[in-house]
Amino acid sequence: METMIEILQFYKFKIQKLFFLVFLKRDFKSFGKNSSIVFPFQIDGARYIDISSKVHISSNSWLAAISKSDVNPKIKIGKETTIARFAHFVSCNEINIGEYVLIAEKVYITDNLYSFEDISIPLKFQPLKSLGRVLIGDNSWIGENVCIIGASIGKRCVIGSNSVVLSDIPDYSVAVGSPARVIKTFNHNLNKWEKVSK
Repeated sequence: METMIEILQFYKFKIQKLFFLVFLKRDFKSFGKNSSIVFPFQIDGARYIDISSKVHISSNSWLAAISKSDVNPKIKIGKETTIARFAHFVSCNEINIGEYVLIAEKVYITDNLYSFEDISIPLKFQPLKSLGRVLIGDNSWIGENVCIIGASIGKRCVIGSNSVVLSDIPDYSVAVGSPARVIKTFNHNLNKWEKVSK
């Protein structure tokens, strides 16, 4: 028998989903069938955000697509990707997350940084500096508390918890650390993961 808490949670989710479908879904560039974002959340620049089908984004997430005069930003999330709570994605260029990606809690992904060259201007008033496109390959798993800053991750990669990714990670790699480095790669000839020699 269902408890009262389970019943209330079920109806809360249904009401939130209905509210989202009626009032918010149309603001996105696209929002795929059977996708969901759990309240509370913050979305900036929804018209630049493309969410495919069966995507789930958990509560307390913030997606920000910041338009600059010369470039329209893009955030794209591929089908059946699951994003845990407190995700923080900021794009002024392009963040493209592939299909079937798993993203754990408190993951930060950005394609930009504040400029800090002019010390006479407070940092918050200095322009954003684009770091180029950030791509996350299909079937990858991003661990808890990972920061990805202006770097891309290949397909079928695993990024260990608390890693800071500052440079590209190739396909079929396991990477950990700050800055993240590859510690394992998949050997297709032997059909197994192998440690990377130092």
